[in-house]
Amino acid sequence: MITAFVLIKTDATRIPESAQQISELDGISEVYSVTGEWDLIAIARVREHDELADVIADKLSKVAGVVSTTTQISFRAYSQHDLDAAFSLGFDH
Repeated sequence: MITAFVLIKTDATRIPESAQQISELDGISEVYSVTGEWDLIAIARVREHDELADVIADKLSKVAGVVSTTTQISFRAYSQHDLDAAFSLGFDH
């Protein structure tokens, strides 16, 4: 599983609408409204690196109100929550 954090600047008048549209995209697991330089942070989770281009460049960046993005790809997860999720992929509980 590849996890990427997408920092998003939006048109200030469209933050809620943009966040909702982004959250509905396949490959986006979470979207947060945040303080500071960025308006939103989205977490993308995909199986292959090539899928990031589909999710971020082809879909997320074209959502109405999105002005710019910066993507950070994670190397390793340290929180127990993320580790549990990674090892439970494909298993029904």
